[in-house]
Amino acid sequence: MELNENARIDTSQIDDERSAGGSGGGLGGLPIGGGGLAGIVVTLLIALVGGYFGINNLSGDGGSTQSGNGNAVLAQKCSQQDARKQLDCRNVLFVNSIQDYWVDALPASFGEQYKPAKTVLFSNAVRTGCGNADSGVGPFYCPADDRVYIDLTFYRVLADQLGAPGEFAQPYVLAHEYGHHIQDLLGTEAAMRRAQQRDPDSTNELSVKLELQADCYAGAWAKNATGTDDGSGQKIIKSISQEDIQEGLDTAAKIGDDALQQRGGGTVNPAEFTHGTSAQRQEWFRKGYSEGSPKDCDTFAAGAVQ
Repeated sequence: MELNENARIDTSQIDDERSAGGSGGGLGGLPIGGGGLAGIVVTLLIALVGGYFGINNLSGDGGSTQSGNGNAVLAQKCSQQDARKQLDCRNVLFVNSIQDYWVDALPASFGEQYKPAKTVLFSNAVRTGCGNADSGVGPFYCPADDRVYIDLTFYRVLADQLGAPGEFAQPYVLAHEYGHHIQDLLGTEAAMRRAQQRDPDSTNELSVKLELQADCYAGAWAKNATGTDDGSGQKIIKSISQEDIQEGLDTAAKIGDDALQQRGGGTVNPAEFTHGTSAQRQEWFRKGYSEGSPKDCDTFAAGAVQ
């Protein structure tokens, strides 16, 4: 993947809370596990709970953290000549590209206007509109405050613990979370919650369909990423190779429910799946990429859960 050195890095789409600390505890009662990196590993390898690498719609106390001087520091850092070599600045560019894609794709595909969502960078713990969270939750989207949350150390776990070291794993993760934002804007997520309440036995099955759709949306962005720009006509991403797409597919394989259950030392139990198997996650990311349109990502109609 080749980033355009002339593209402006728009840090206004980010809330940098890494220096703000934050209180840990449960995310609306969601079992998170231990704090920090250990919590991430525990959460990943033992089970996929409702919020991991997905969407959290659980009520909780607390609200979103307020930006401090972290944003100014990030803006200064990302204005430097070597900014694209920095993990956080590269991720800002990924967010810029994803949101620029949806500005056009959402009205073109669904007749709805796109509303931007900030990404919150945090360390160890953070307060959100969905409650308090620590790094053990992994990246997630909170519908209550329309924000994506990520502790960037997650990528280290993804590479070292789960065997997905490719750089394209990073925009795949972010594009998946922004897929949940699209579901929120379209009412898909709310409709799924209502369906879960009407039929509790289908809770996990419906959750899988929601997650696979977010994977498909990520694939649609990947197909069109080289067409996104910084608002001044400069392309954000010059090229995406087949090797990059394979890294995305490899990442999808590493975080399938079956793969994580096996890695955690347990037996594979489809009844506990909440995000989809490795094969399903690859299938729907590949479908989004091959078709290039979010209109082809209707996992609910397609019967994505067997």
